[in-house]
Amino acid sequence: MNVQDKRKFYIDGAWVEPLEPRDFDILNPATEEVIATISLGSQGDIDAAVQAARRAFTSFSTTTVQTRKDLLERILGIYKKRYDEMAELISLELGAPISMSKRSQAAVGVGHLEGFLQAMDDLVLRQELANGDTLIREPIGVCGLITPWNWPVNQVALKVLPALATGCTVVLKPSELTPLSAMLYADILHEAGVPRGVFNLVNGDGPETGAALSRHPDVDMMSFTGSTRAGIAVTKDAADTVKKVTLELGGKSPNIIFADADVEKAVKRGVFGCFYNSGQSCNAPTRMLVERPIYEKVLEIAKATGEVQQAGDPATNGRHIGPVVSALQFERIQSLINAGISEGAGLLVGGPGKPDGFETGYYVRPTIFYDVSNDMRIAREEIFGPVLSIIPFDTEDEAVRIANDTPYGLAAYIETGDLERAERVVGKLRAGQVNINGTECAYGSPFGGYKTSGLGREGGVFGLEDFLEIKAVSRP
Repeated sequence: MNVQDKRKFYIDGAWVEPLEPRDFDILNPATEEVIATISLGSQGDIDAAVQAARRAFTSFSTTTVQTRKDLLERILGIYKKRYDEMAELISLELGAPISMSKRSQAAVGVGHLEGFLQAMDDLVLRQELANGDTLIREPIGVCGLITPWNWPVNQVALKVLPALATGCTVVLKPSELTPLSAMLYADILHEAGVPRGVFNLVNGDGPETGAALSRHPDVDMMSFTGSTRAGIAVTKDAADTVKKVTLELGGKSPNIIFADADVEKAVKRGVFGCFYNSGQSCNAPTRMLVERPIYEKVLEIAKATGEVQQAGDPATNGRHIGPVVSALQFERIQSLINAGISEGAGLLVGGPGKPDGFETGYYVRPTIFYDVSNDMRIAREEIFGPVLSIIPFDTEDEAVRIANDTPYGLAAYIETGDLERAERVVGKLRAGQVNINGTECAYGSPFGGYKTSGLGREGGVFGLEDFLEIKAVSRP
């Protein structure tokens, strides 16, 4: 395979050479082969990108909502034309099976954009308050955006699009593990006619490139998605310049299955939901809480379902899962699987090591633990791999207590035949999003979490508001 040269950065409307070349190889996680080489950005590269964004903000911030809406419409049309190319790139750099990449990974780039277009019609930028004063919402300024590797286009869309929609300018630092899809996104924006300096992209790592962006005095806001540990680092780096910070961080989402649920459907949904994207989703239902009367039945269904889940080549169509993203991620997952065994959890499916027939690639055996207690590491730490923990409970109150007994609060899932109970439990769960009986929140609904799962919300009107400042004006 030819190794692509992707060392350039997109700054001030053009692809430019890095000031200080620092090569970094991008691997295909299924083959462990180098597919591209990027450069990791320096302080100087970030300075150049921020300066371009600052210059562009003066004019772009004064454009009309309709002008910006027309721009997003053009981005949507070009994205749709390059849809398959995007799906194939994500599959190559992340290891997502091509079927899943086309159905989900690339699809979010359309769904979120359409959600923001609708939200732009609902956003009120100027209003009269009951006390006679005027409230004005204005673009916050230059925004530093740091996105993760697990849903690369999802997070790029959830940050870049609302920034553009509200009149902000941006510097994007995508994950150094999956930068190719973000670079294609930059080409799409360029083709759509995004003005010079409004969008800039600098590849790099967190400790140097990301920190330079977070600390930069001419950046007005940081929006970060990734681990809670890295989110804390971004917040500390941003503190000295007192800039706004929004965070979408980790999760350890409970999936509460009551005895009156459609048990077979609920368990299958829960197992496949945990394994989806090879378990590399911050809102994955990784803790399955099961009411005691159906516990043994659930274990039978979970075992049968887990054994059906296969790993496979990402380039092949099908419902298999691919590898995890990197050797480091693989080793972290292995250490936590071994921790579950050593702490006494029962192993229902899977276990340490790679699936049979996969000596090459970062493939993890789909794994299910049972008789897990909520103080075990596998119940408390975000594993970010295809690993499910099953925990029994006796009462509704106990289920809620276990569900909330986590430092995270991103998502939660409820399976029950009693919708009054569902509403009652929803009110007690400390999570930013709750899904009932296999339903999902639509594009345009806010996404984000309580506690250490983050600050702020992404998507729809709430996602637009995060990029706006509020000004109160008195009237004589």
